[in-house]
Parts: sequence; structure tokens; C-alpha cells
Amino acid sequence: MYFRFLEIAFLIGFSEMPSIKAQNVSLRFRVYDNADGMISPKGAGQISTTQGAKRWVNALKGVSFDLSDGKRLGLIGRNGSGKSTLLKAIAGLLPVTSGHIDVDGEISALIDIAHGMRIEATGERNIILRGMIAGLSKADAKARVLEIAAFAELEDYIRMPVRTYSSGMAMRLNFAIATAFEPDILIVDEWLGAGDRIFQQKAQKRMHSLVDRSGALVLASHDLALIEHQTDEALWLDAGRVEAAGASGDVVSQYMKATR
Repeated sequence: MYFRFLEIAFLIGFSEMPSIKAQNVSLRFRVYDNADGMISPKGAGQISTTQGAKRWVNALKGVSFDLSDGKRLGLIGRNGSGKSTLLKAIAGLLPVTSGHIDVDGEISALIDIAHGMRIEATGERNIILRGMIAGLSKADAKARVLEIAAFAELEDYIRMPVRTYSSGMAMRLNFAIATAFEPDILIVDEWLGAGDRIFQQKAQKRMHSLVDRSGALVLASHDLALIEHQTDEALWLDAGRVEAAGASGDVVSQYMKATR
């Protein structure tokens, strides 16, 4: 009985390890602007026309990958290749057209620095709400207010509505909140920075620490050195398809040779 208990405990613990599994994921957008038939020669692909003259952009086409706990996945490719679309699909911000994405664990997504802010609420209220969404009790979230306000350099404004903030103040607050709570899975679109040079240096240091603490990472970037340094594996996306997948160094090398 004791060993059966250990087996069950192991299986439960294993099932709760952060992971992402994407299988044959495709995603398309409806196009309402009657353009010239292409997004651009370097975009995500041709606009297809279906019955009734409906037009679609095929942004992702049969993308698959498996990311387990402790692994870091890099996404590379030219503008319009589908990197940001894939990140948004993983985060649940965009529904896939076919295939499926299975995610185990809580996701913290740094895709849009303004995403998730309630502008009528105070900075303090935003911190508490986001902390509770991340799984903290209200008391624990409130206990983090001063620390987050100090990092965002908003001590004197934290009890004012966010709508009264400058764009730089709002960006600093959102970055500070998004990186304050330890996620199971971290999703990052480019290596985000906010504010002036001094704050960006502080933000970069915090991002490195957050990546080290996260259970799994998906990072999209044009900085190939960053992808090689911060990720274990990489996907090279081109026109919504996986052009290459494997060890980050190998994929980056293939990409550089093809685009040189």
C-alpha cells in the first residue's frame, strides 16, 4: 500500500510539471481589407480566397513542438513569420483553427506590455488583482505592493488611477507587475524593456532572474545571440511553417546561412 501511495504521488507530481505540447497547429485570420492578394513578399504568406470571396491569412501551418519542464524554446524568423501569433496562441489569446495546444502550468505572458492593465483602477489595485490571478492571497498580493511600486519608480503615484499615468509610467508598472510573480511558464516576445536607459538595465537584470526561475520558457526574438544563450531548442518559422527545429545553435546556424 505504501509503495502504491508513492506511485500515485509520483504520477500526480509528474502530471503537474509545467509543459507545452503543440500538435499540428494551424491558425488563420479573416481579412476584411481587399488588398492586393499578399500581406507582403516577406509576410506570413498568401491570402487565400474561399467560397463567397472570403479572404484569409494563413498565419500558422501545421506547427508542432513539445516543451517540458525546465526547457527553453526560442522562436526565430523574419517579420511576419508567425512568431508572435504562435506566442499568443500558446497564451490562449488567439484560438487555433486546427490542431491543439496542451498547456500544463500557469503562464506569465510578456507579449504586449499594456496587456492586462485596468486603467480606471489605481496602480495598487492593479498589483493586487494581478497577484491574485497569479495565485497569491489578497494579503500576500498587498504585501508586494510597495516592492513593486519601488521597482517601477512609482511610490508617489501608486494610489492614483493608471489613466493618470504617462505611457512610460504605465509601461514600468506593467513590466514590474508581470515580472514580480514567479510563473510556471514564461512567454516573452522579444527581450522587453521599458522606460529610460537606467530602468532598462534594471529591467534586463530582472528578466534574466525571472527566466532562471521559470519552469519553462518560450522566447521569440530577432536577437540570434540571445536565442543561442537563453534557449536550449529553437524553431525557425517561415511563412507560418516550421522550417527547422532542434538545438538552438544548430537552428540559428541554418537560419544565418539561409538569410546571409
